[in-house]
Amino acid sequence: MLYGMIFSVLAGVMVSLQGIFNARLSDKIGFWHTNTFVHGSGFVVAFIIMLLFENLNFSPLKEVQPYYLLGGVMGVIIIFSVINGISSIGASYTITLMIVTQIVLTAGINYFGYFGEPVIILSLRKAVGLALMLSGLVLYQLK
Repeated sequence: MLYGMIFSVLAGVMVSLQGIFNARLSDKIGFWHTNTFVHGSGFVVAFIIMLLFENLNFSPLKEVQPYYLLGGVMGVIIIFSVINGISSIGASYTITLMIVTQIVLTAGINYFGYFGEPVIILSLRKAVGLALMLSGLVLYQLK
């Protein structure tokens, strides 16, 4: 569990920093140049890591639901949306709205068991916890 928590915090740090870095880069070179650079540099790093530590085998892709292959497309939309959000309303508001959206959407996905996720019943305790998280995020943004 600690392992998962450490990587979750790392992901939160990286998403926050990436959004700000991408917005500043976009100010200088434009949205689509930034998006291309972000995904291109990410591809190069991931490809090198794959060559060093994994077998080069893409044949299992045939067994995957086709819509699961849309992660890269979603990545382009995410980068574009984060850049525009941060440029328009600032990093703090953008990240807060992203977190609220992620919490609500993933709670729904888990509740209904979409995409093979385990069903998680929304008990009163979990509903109160969810409401407290969302309330805290909203209160944080009030002036």
